[in-house]
Amino acid sequence: MSGINEIGPRLRELREASDYTAEQLARELHLDPAVYQGYEEDGRDIPISVIYEIANKFKVDFTEIATGVPARLDTYHIVRRGQGRVVNRNPEYHFEDLAFRYADKIMQPLLVTLEPTDEAAKLITHPGQEFNLVLEGVVVVCIGEKEFELKAGDSIYFNPTLPHGQRCGGSGKARFVTVITE
Repeated sequence: MSGINEIGPRLRELREASDYTAEQLARELHLDPAVYQGYEEDGRDIPISVIYEIANKFKVDFTEIATGVPARLDTYHIVRRGQGRVVNRNPEYHFEDLAFRYADKIMQPLLVTLEPTDEAAKLITHPGQEFNLVLEGVVVVCIGEKEFELKAGDSIYFNPTLPHGQRCGGSGKARFVTVITE
């Protein structure tokens, strides 16, 4: 990603603006303080999951913290959540655990269950930002003429003014959360 090499100073600035020491933040992220210090000094080796954790903790957009460019959801990309805190893997998750702040808006979740089908996804468009987080099963997300298969732990970020739809990608039911602007 463009700008990822300069992430260290952005992490330090964000941490200091939030009145955290490097040791405190490392402890909350379950990281060795020396390892975290290395991330601030040389962000090229920082795992994406750690960037997500920091972005979620300090309520900033992932793309903005990773690249230094204010978030503009012009297109879509899929991100494997990796070893970070993945709320959808907790069987006792609550909707409020999934809500988060995007700029000045609060994103609220909508749980969707998909039945198996061979039919193509019906494409829709609407304003606002959204992402899909698979809870269980396999979901095929269609954006325009492209299809992306999502499994538990995957998120997809895209501009929902693009034609898009979802369908179950397996033989059993698939459950996922769609988070949209309030």
